Amino acid sequence: MCVRDSQHIPKGSIMELDIVFLSRLQFAFTIMFHYLFPPLSIGLGVIMVIMEGMYLKTKNKQYEAMARFWTKIFAVVFALGVASGIVMEFQFGTNWATYSRYVGDVFGSPLAAEGIFAFFLESGFLAILVFGWDRVSPKVHFFSTVMVSLGSMFSAVWIVVANSWMHTPAGYHIVGEGLAARAEITDFWAMVFNPSSVDRLLHTLIGCWILGAFFVMSITAYYILRGRHVEISKKAFTIALIMGTISSLAALVSGHTQAKTVSETQPAKLAAFEGHFHTGPGTLYLFGIPDAQEERVRFGIGIPGGLSFLLYNDFNAPVIGLDQFAVEDRPPLHIPFQSYHIMVALGMFFIAITLYASFLRWRGSLFEKRWLLWVFVFAIIGPYIANYTGWIAAEVGRQPWIVYGLLRTSDALSKSVSTGEVLTSLLLFIIIYTLLFALWIYIMNEKIKHGPDAVEASPAAKKSSLLDTMSSLADHGGPSMTGARNNDDKEGK
Repeated sequence: MCVRDSQHIPKGSIMELDIVFLSRLQFAFTIMFHYLFPPLSIGLGVIMVIMEGMYLKTKNKQYEAMARFWTKIFAVVFALGVASGIVMEFQFGTNWATYSRYVGDVFGSPLAAEGIFAFFLESGFLAILVFGWDRVSPKVHFFSTVMVSLGSMFSAVWIVVANSWMHTPAGYHIVGEGLAARAEITDFWAMVFNPSSVDRLLHTLIGCWILGAFFVMSITAYYILRGRHVEISKKAFTIALIMGTISSLAALVSGHTQAKTVSETQPAKLAAFEGHFHTGPGTLYLFGIPDAQEERVRFGIGIPGGLSFLLYNDFNAPVIGLDQFAVEDRPPLHIPFQSYHIMVALGMFFIAITLYASFLRWRGSLFEKRWLLWVFVFAIIGPYIANYTGWIAAEVGRQPWIVYGLLRTSDALSKSVSTGEVLTSLLLFIIIYTLLFALWIYIMNEKIKHGPDAVEASPAAKKSSLLDTMSSLADHGGPSMTGARNNDDKEGK
């Protein structure tokens, strides 16, 4: 069923194109700015749990110092994530009122669950996490760190569930007709475990863990190169490297599983990802430029039958192509194709660089490779691009549907919003978010320049350090007990 507003601006008009494009651009801009923060907070939360757990196990103050430092970074990221996320909720009621009315019953449950089980859990323990270091016991503080980390991931769970329902609707029925039509839940758990939710959730969380790991490796690699906080940075880098290596390998597995799901639930999207125009054995392209008019991939280099093999373990198995869909139901080609291939290429880069670094760490020579540390300093750009391109490929590949097979994007707009209003609000968002981004960069730069606090040595370590210093001075002819006694003897004579 497709809802179409008969009183809307006539299809194909320039005005409609403008308002649809501007409304989509506005939502894309606000959500892409917001998405700077949630995946980073999810990734950092897991690393903070590992660091604080190591402190509880070993009582090594360096682990406590690094956990305290990354907690400060996490707090800034969390605050900006909350502030920027509120705006998107208002857009559902301003630009996308028809969509909100259509999916309100479905979206109400997961978004309410997100607020109850995720946001309150995360924010409830955040105060203990940030301000409770010297006010509660180490075990209580560790528990609060775990709860905040779980809260950040629970938030992703319910958001991804709601978004996945838009791709693969399940557990619903349609009530009403025409403009009054709306989806209602008939089976809550069928809605939660819709055909794409589990695969998408795992892949999203893994992407967040990769981002958090590379963020920590970027900053600690910079410290090591500059000779600052060297020992504590080596430990933190190692923790992040292990997490980054495991997550990068897991992303390959989860990505493959998700691609198979997409081939079954959204074959037009997969065909756009791979530039597969004609039903039959599918070529796995490494790169190229899809041409919709000629129905081929120009300058394409790929493996004939490779797509068929990945999906069905058979190089000759047929894969559904774009020729099975009406032209008006086909997704755009260039953006999904290129975004998807950029994401895959970056994923392979993450696997290669983390495996190589892990091998060098095992050999004990990682921190001698200054060129590799510089690569890690700037490699943080990669996970951000991979996260963005993955979402861009998924969301643009769903077009022209905002709810797949049920509601078109062009029919989901509010009837009362004008092009001028959308353009004005978009420009204001750009100004405000630019200022917020500059503030975030400034605060993060100040905290990173300060670095972890100095670790106070234990009494035994202080005594050992004092003895070493006295011994060194004596060996180099400095003041010593023996020297002082010789001077006294000379004065007596």
